[in-house]
Amino acid sequence: MAPVNPQSPNPTEGGSEDSPDLPGFADVQMAAVRIAGKALRTPIVENPALNERVGGRVLIKPECLQRTGSFKFRGAFNRISQLGADAREGGVVAYSSGNHAQGVAAAAQLKEFPAVIVMPEDTPKIKVSNTAGYGAEVVQYDRASEDRKAIAQDLAAKRGAVIVPPYDDANIIAGQGTAGLEFAQDLGARGVTPDAVLVPAGGGGLLAGVSLAFEGVFPKTEIYSVEPRGFDDHARSLKSGRRRKNKHATGSVCDALLAPQPGELTFAINQPRATGGLAVSDEEVRAAVAFAFRTLKLVVEPGGAVCLAAVLAGKIDCRDRDIAIVLSGGNVDPGLFSEIVNAH
Repeated sequence: MAPVNPQSPNPTEGGSEDSPDLPGFADVQMAAVRIAGKALRTPIVENPALNERVGGRVLIKPECLQRTGSFKFRGAFNRISQLGADAREGGVVAYSSGNHAQGVAAAAQLKEFPAVIVMPEDTPKIKVSNTAGYGAEVVQYDRASEDRKAIAQDLAAKRGAVIVPPYDDANIIAGQGTAGLEFAQDLGARGVTPDAVLVPAGGGGLLAGVSLAFEGVFPKTEIYSVEPRGFDDHARSLKSGRRRKNKHATGSVCDALLAPQPGELTFAINQPRATGGLAVSDEEVRAAVAFAFRTLKLVVEPGGAVCLAAVLAGKIDCRDRDIAIVLSGGNVDPGLFSEIVNAH
């Protein structure tokens, strides 16, 4: 796909060269117009101590500072803002481990849609309370034994509601891609052409959106997914060319990244664009959470810190290179956060 001017205010083409059902770079541009004034344009953060430690430049997109505390608000608002008034009575239904839940709840509140969110029982309390605080009804389930999608479909059918999926939706992907578009634009304004960009991956929506954005602005930049060890379905899928499932539904401190496998749409976008996948241990993630707090002065949840963990643990060579990373969220349970910081 040929590079497109990232500053173009009037994109006219949607879709992708791969499939008309998949979003393309122009869809990300249009999403950026829709969310303008609603989502925050998070800054680029660069820290001398981090650069010295890794021997290169690490440029950080801190989506932990985003509205609702994660990038998820972007996709949720892009999706919900396109619903017609006829959908207002039934509202929206979403299923999420927490960050998409808060994004949908906040977007629905802004657009005056009722919202019900299906969330795992082991979701950090702060994510549940924040979701309810935006006016959404919360329905909890057992992550290990129940199917969240089936629960959501049943609720939507009974209420006449619209399902807003967490990642496998063209408008969600395009909305998440606005984080990548901003990142690429701001890097370009600094005169930086990144050698690689690292993106946390659960279902793959953020990775897909960032892949589309960087392909449109920096087509030669390498793109890597980053996941918890044992839940590296993207890394295995990208390597094999087929979607692979995780063996377990739980078992990592990175609660935000425990999707069972890459999404169908997201993988169709990521497979031809991503360079590969990286995996980090829970201990490496904990160390990254503490480093972000002590050195970067940022509060980052474990799932949001995996890219920083990959850089700190040497999972990618940063020497004399410009590495862009996304910190995807900051909604960490206070007790867990205290435990991690005090232990490191």
